[in-house]
Amino acid sequence: MTVQLDCWTEIDLAKIRGNVATLLQHLNGPALMAVVKANAYGHGSREVAAAALSAGATWLGVARIEEGGLLRESGIDAPILLLAEPPASRFGEVVELGLTAALYTDRGAEGLSKSAASMNQEANVHVKIDTGMHRYGLSPTSAKEFMDLLDSLPGIQATGIWTHFAVAEDVVNPFTKQQFEKFTEVLEALGPRTEGMIRHAGNSAAAIAFPESHLDMVRVGIAMYGIHASPVLRDAIHLDPAMSIKARVGQVKPAAAGETLSYGRNYAMATDGMVATITAGYADGLRRALTNSGEVLIRGRRYRISGTVTMDHFMVDVGDDEVLTDDEVVLVGAQGDEEITAQEVADRLDTIPYEVVCDVGGRVSRVYLNA
Repeated sequence: MTVQLDCWTEIDLAKIRGNVATLLQHLNGPALMAVVKANAYGHGSREVAAAALSAGATWLGVARIEEGGLLRESGIDAPILLLAEPPASRFGEVVELGLTAALYTDRGAEGLSKSAASMNQEANVHVKIDTGMHRYGLSPTSAKEFMDLLDSLPGIQATGIWTHFAVAEDVVNPFTKQQFEKFTEVLEALGPRTEGMIRHAGNSAAAIAFPESHLDMVRVGIAMYGIHASPVLRDAIHLDPAMSIKARVGQVKPAAAGETLSYGRNYAMATDGMVATITAGYADGLRRALTNSGEVLIRGRRYRISGTVTMDHFMVDVGDDEVLTDDEVVLVGAQGDEEITAQEVADRLDTIPYEVVCDVGGRVSRVYLNA
């Protein structure tokens, strides 16, 4: 007996693998780090990591120690970069898990060294240079002094050096080039000390639009999932969205002209018709801001969300169209000849598609295709 799900997301791992292969071909030489933080942008970190590695990615990127630990528990032994310096109290976990930590403070370097040396281990680190995003990182003018410190400490080895772009998706913005120039100036000033270190700067947008930044490795996040970092990049490379978000029609019933739907009574039926209640809500990641504006697909046709999106459900005025209980409803993805993309949903919400896929709730079942 097939189990019927109320709300689920389908992740096509063949599309993840295909996107990685396409991006590697585009890079034509540099290594690819698959960024699988935030549960692989909602797609499932263990499953996506395995798919990406099988397609040729050689590194994984995570934001938090727990994310790296989950990958190690699943049997993944590939190099994993912790993209922010870990808390001082957790350096031992970083060493035990064999994670490569981003470092950019003296306190971090000394603490990780102490933990690694006490465990008779050597911890690999990637030095992060802040070239203008001003989130995390080391001032370019402090790079030499910091490298001197690392060289003096036991149990620690600098195997990489990197930076992060603030506006790479804005392909005409000169700031990305300015950041890259600052980074290359740091590399030149360090000279032979960077030989053998992995140099990386590019993200998904830079992977496609800024080939000068590719260096030894590119960190690919959103593009791996088949979503462009900016709509202006859509024609530059073909990517296949890996995620579809779906629900079901829970009930269909009549409503007379003038009757109102959902909390707040902010949608009134224009004519007599049928109302379909859908089994998804803001607890599943369907933002409440899509009230009376978002669209879904039922039987290959678009319908506007009618009334307030609630925690577990929302409603659709389907007029006199034939819609039945248990019909599949697509919130993001294709059905028939129609498609609703994460970018379309993001545009309605005045946000970015990263947020749309990351918002998919924990109770939403992940169904993996082509595993």
